[in-house]
Amino acid sequence: MDLDLLKFFTAERFSGSGIVERVCCAPNERIITQGDSDRYLYVVESGRVRVSARVGIEGERHIQPGLVDLGTGAVFGELNLFEAGTRSASVVALEDCCLLRIDAARLVTFLDEHPDLGYHLMRHFFLVLDDRLRKADQRVEQLMAWGLKAHGIEKHLAD
Repeated sequence: MDLDLLKFFTAERFSGSGIVERVCCAPNERIITQGDSDRYLYVVESGRVRVSARVGIEGERHIQPGLVDLGTGAVFGELNLFEAGTRSASVVALEDCCLLRIDAARLVTFLDEHPDLGYHLMRHFFLVLDDRLRKADQRVEQLMAWGLKAHGIEKHLAD
């Protein structure tokens, strides 16, 4: 089943439940700050957001590269669904956007009461995470290859 998160979370079953809240953001407005801890996940209803992470480089210097831009229908913050952990990245609105902010604790209670819907939602999240992990693996491989070449290490490696 290909799940449409916007249809799933705007369905009548959630109206008045306190699980889903619509929030609108202006360009450059911070939605999530890396290092914070909360129990919300978000679905982009309209607009685009950028996920970025603070990366330490030489000494005390840092950069904040964009990791991915997400648009309509994309989910982010899903790693905190079952447990409040530290946010691994920051998210900022790139343009005017509306988001569905989902209270994870309330959603988990709902899913426990409706396991049939929970299965489809968890399957969707698993596929999202699978895709993101595969892309992250490719980026790590590319960065390792670049680092080896930049430092001349590849000449010391056996074929």
